Amino acid sequence: MMQVNLPHVVAEVEQAFTDYEYALLVNDIPTLDRWFWYAPQTVRYGVGEVLLGGEAIRQYRKTCTPVPASRKLQRTVVTTFGTDYATVSTEFTDHTSDRIGRQMQTWVRMEEGWRIVAAHVSLMA
Repeated sequence: MMQVNLPHVVAEVEQAFTDYEYALLVNDIPTLDRWFWYAPQTVRYGVGEVLLGGEAIRQYRKTCTPVPASRKLQRTVVTTFGTDYATVSTEFTDHTSDRIGRQMQTWVRMEEGWRIVAAHVSLMA
Protein backbone atom coordinates (compact mmCIF):
# COMPACT_ATOMS: atom_id res chain seq x y z
CA MET A 1 0.00 0.00 0.00
CA MET A 2 1.32 3.43 -1.00
CA GLN A 3 2.34 5.56 1.95
CA VAL A 4 1.58 9.25 1.47
CA ASN A 5 3.50 11.98 3.29
CA LEU A 6 5.90 9.95 5.37
CA PRO A 7 7.29 12.66 7.69
CA HIS A 8 10.98 11.99 6.98
CA VAL A 9 10.39 12.03 3.20
CA VAL A 10 8.36 15.24 3.41
CA ALA A 11 11.23 16.81 5.37
CA GLU A 12 13.77 15.75 2.72
CA VAL A 13 11.69 17.22 -0.12
CA GLU A 14 10.96 20.41 1.82
CA GLN A 15 14.71 20.87 2.33
CA ALA A 16 15.46 20.21 -1.34
CA PHE A 17 12.74 22.67 -2.39
CA THR A 18 14.03 25.29 0.07
CA ASP A 19 17.56 24.89 -1.31
CA TYR A 20 16.23 25.18 -4.87
CA GLU A 21 14.24 28.30 -4.01
CA TYR A 22 17.27 29.94 -2.38
CA ALA A 23 19.38 29.19 -5.48
CA LEU A 24 16.61 30.72 -7.60
CA LEU A 25 16.57 33.92 -5.53
CA VAL A 26 20.35 34.39 -5.65
CA ASN A 27 20.57 33.20 -9.28
CA ASP A 28 23.01 30.40 -8.45
CA ILE A 29 22.93 28.78 -11.89
CA PRO A 30 25.17 25.75 -11.14
CA THR A 31 22.96 24.85 -8.18
CA LEU A 32 19.77 25.36 -10.19
CA ASP A 33 21.20 23.12 -12.91
CA ARG A 34 22.03 20.46 -10.34
CA TRP A 35 18.46 20.31 -9.03
CA PHE A 36 17.03 19.44 -12.47
CA TRP A 37 17.45 15.89 -13.74
CA TYR A 38 19.84 16.21 -16.67
CA ALA A 39 18.03 13.95 -19.13
CA PRO A 40 16.13 14.32 -22.41
CA GLN A 41 12.89 13.37 -20.63
CA THR A 42 12.97 16.39 -18.28
CA VAL A 43 10.34 19.03 -19.07
CA ARG A 44 10.00 22.63 -17.88
CA TYR A 45 7.06 24.69 -19.05
CA GLY A 46 7.67 28.32 -18.18
CA VAL A 47 5.57 31.44 -18.46
CA GLY A 48 6.88 32.04 -21.98
CA GLU A 49 8.94 29.01 -22.90
CA VAL A 50 8.75 25.27 -23.42
CA LEU A 51 11.99 23.53 -22.43
CA LEU A 52 12.43 19.89 -23.33
CA GLY A 53 15.45 18.14 -21.87
CA GLY A 54 18.08 18.98 -19.32
CA GLU A 55 20.31 20.71 -21.87
CA ALA A 56 17.52 23.08 -22.95
CA ILE A 57 16.88 23.96 -19.31
CA ARG A 58 20.58 24.66 -18.73
CA GLN A 59 20.80 26.87 -21.82
CA TYR A 60 17.72 28.81 -20.71
CA ARG A 61 19.19 29.42 -17.25
CA LYS A 62 22.27 31.07 -18.81
CA THR A 63 20.19 33.80 -20.47
CA CYS A 64 16.96 34.19 -18.50
CA THR A 65 16.22 37.15 -16.27
CA PRO A 66 16.70 36.23 -12.61
CA VAL A 67 13.60 36.15 -10.44
CA PRO A 68 13.13 39.29 -8.34
CA ALA A 69 14.52 39.18 -4.81
CA SER A 70 11.05 40.30 -3.68
CA ARG A 71 9.60 36.91 -4.65
CA LYS A 72 7.43 35.52 -1.86
CA LEU A 73 5.86 32.08 -1.70
CA GLN A 74 2.49 31.19 -0.29
CA ARG A 75 0.34 28.08 -0.05
CA THR A 76 3.23 25.69 -0.69
CA VAL A 77 2.08 22.07 -0.64
CA VAL A 78 4.49 19.13 -0.54
CA THR A 79 3.00 15.71 -1.19
CA THR A 80 5.13 12.59 -1.18
CA PHE A 81 4.21 9.13 -2.45
CA GLY A 82 6.31 6.36 -0.97
CA THR A 83 9.94 7.28 -0.47
CA ASP A 84 11.03 8.30 -3.97
CA TYR A 85 8.34 10.50 -5.58
CA ALA A 86 6.91 13.91 -4.66
CA THR A 87 5.12 16.95 -5.95
CA VAL A 88 5.61 20.52 -4.77
CA SER A 89 3.03 23.16 -5.64
CA THR A 90 3.26 26.80 -4.64
CA GLU A 91 2.01 30.26 -5.48
CA PHE A 92 4.29 33.29 -5.65
CA THR A 93 4.18 37.06 -5.91
CA ASP A 94 6.81 39.75 -6.42
CA HIS A 95 7.01 43.52 -6.76
CA THR A 96 7.03 43.46 -10.59
CA SER A 97 3.41 42.36 -11.05
CA ASP A 98 0.02 42.17 -9.38
CA ARG A 99 -0.45 38.74 -10.93
CA ILE A 100 -0.17 35.59 -8.85
CA GLY A 101 2.32 33.05 -10.12
CA ARG A 102 1.92 29.31 -9.81
CA GLN A 103 4.68 26.73 -9.80
CA MET A 104 4.47 22.95 -9.77
CA GLN A 105 7.37 20.53 -9.65
CA THR A 106 7.64 16.77 -9.75
CA TRP A 107 10.58 15.45 -7.73
CA VAL A 108 12.06 11.95 -7.93
CA ARG A 109 14.79 10.45 -5.78
CA MET A 110 17.62 9.44 -8.12
CA GLU A 111 20.91 7.75 -7.23
CA GLU A 112 22.43 11.23 -6.79
CA GLY A 113 19.51 12.48 -4.65
CA TRP A 114 16.26 14.36 -5.22
CA ARG A 115 15.85 15.89 -8.69
CA ILE A 116 13.13 17.84 -10.47
CA VAL A 117 11.92 15.83 -13.47
CA ALA A 118 9.05 18.10 -14.52
CA ALA A 119 8.12 21.70 -13.74
CA HIS A 120 5.45 24.17 -14.76
CA VAL A 121 5.35 27.91 -14.06
CA SER A 122 2.41 30.15 -14.97
CA LEU A 123 0.84 33.48 -14.09
CA MET A 124 -2.85 33.91 -13.38
CA ALA A 125 -4.68 36.36 -15.63
